[in-house]
Amino acid sequence: MISVLGCGVAGLCAATALSEAGHMVEVIDPQGPPPPASHLAGGMLAPFCEGESADARVVVQGQMAVGWWDAHVPEVARRGTLVLAPPRDAVELERFARATQGHRWVAPDDLEPDLAQRFGRGLFFAAEAHLDPEAALAALRAALLSRGVVFRDGGPRGRIVDCRGLGAAQALPDLRAVRGEMLLLDAPDVTLSRPVRLLHPRFPCYVVPRGQGRYMVGATMVECNRAGPVTARAAMELLSAAYALHPAFAEAAVIGTGAGLRPAFPDNMPALRRVGDTVHLNGLYRHGFLMAPVLALHLVQMLAEELAHAH
Repeated sequence: MISVLGCGVAGLCAATALSEAGHMVEVIDPQGPPPPASHLAGGMLAPFCEGESADARVVVQGQMAVGWWDAHVPEVARRGTLVLAPPRDAVELERFARATQGHRWVAPDDLEPDLAQRFGRGLFFAAEAHLDPEAALAALRAALLSRGVVFRDGGPRGRIVDCRGLGAAQALPDLRAVRGEMLLLDAPDVTLSRPVRLLHPRFPCYVVPRGQGRYMVGATMVECNRAGPVTARAAMELLSAAYALHPAFAEAAVIGTGAGLRPAFPDNMPALRRVGDTVHLNGLYRHGFLMAPVLALHLVQMLAEELAHAH
């Protein structure tokens, strides 16, 4: 029996991969719903865009995430990512192009007619995708339940795979919190069909369509471990960026706000770590939905190698 601790994106991906590999699995989550960081994620499967600042391993390994999610949950939207910058920040777009791969230059309104005459050119990352985080996590949970995986409270009964994020900080002393804040807007006068990243020297943001005229706008990256509601500064910056993308966002209704703490190691690279007899899948930083499937499959391989050596 393998006891997976936590049922955020890390825990559910780990439990799925282990179950599919034939292991007996249970998921232990005393807190009930998935951690806020999973629910508040952008849900962007954007390995090439992440290459602007992430380790090259995120770009290379993260490319398998689109196919993995497409095989496990419904409604993965394979519509790519559009990256833009206001005319005054055109140098940011050039810098982003030099720092990334997998893109081509486009006229933005060829892809998103609502952006006509607002942006002269942009970068299109055609191989990227996005999903709704809450729907994806619910689908993984339902699939695990259908396979007979038990979700329960209490202590572990077998080999422990700890996927609790910051809940495992006592065992991982170099784990830190990175605060992220987001807004959910109801903007029926805006029509966007794919994630759009708006570059800015101080507060770059992304806008992700959630369907039915709703958009997630995120996300700040604040080096602190303070929980609590969205700050006024974050709300103003995110709304200002959304307005810069499309003026109709000024008439949007703010129907949700959220702030979560992302777990991160010093190098911001997600990792598997052994501490005693426990394997930790942690440090997902801003790459949760992109890298959790990758680490889950590495976990299966690690356990298979251990079993082979034991015999």
